Amino acid sequence: MSGEGGVSVGQVSAGARVGVSAGVASFLDTPSVASVTTLRGDGSPHVVVVRFTWDQEAGVARVMTVASSVKARNVLRVPGARVALCQAEGFRWVTLEGVGVVSDDPQRVAQGVGRYTRRYGSPPPRPPGRVVLEVSVDRVMSLNC
Repeated sequence: MSGEGGVSVGQVSAGARVGVSAGVASFLDTPSVASVTTLRGDGSPHVVVVRFTWDQEAGVARVMTVASSVKARNVLRVPGARVALCQAEGFRWVTLEGVGVVSDDPQRVAQGVGRYTRRYGSPPPRPPGRVVLEVSVDRVMSLNC
């Protein structure tokens, strides 16, 4: 669906996979960074720049982080917490929104590490307390992609 100003917005129902256009998929394939937004306990946004991966088949965006980070603590504090990632380059951008989950499960962390390594050409840092923030994307917005 298209909104004003050429903004494309897509939503899916619970349990469904989000679909993206070929242009959005191509843009998300570039090894870039994104801002990730989570909400603090007082409702104010916490926004930081991260490296991330996009698994189009599963509809999941992943961010490698540590359990003690503010973003991870924000998601852990509120079950069903919403998370947004926005990759931008000039006047092109894609925002992925969905429910975030933080996991220290070794298999899920390993999957995040593998995807990160393929995307960025080297593995992520390996600090103590490493976890993966998984965002089950249910809304995609984009401009000029």
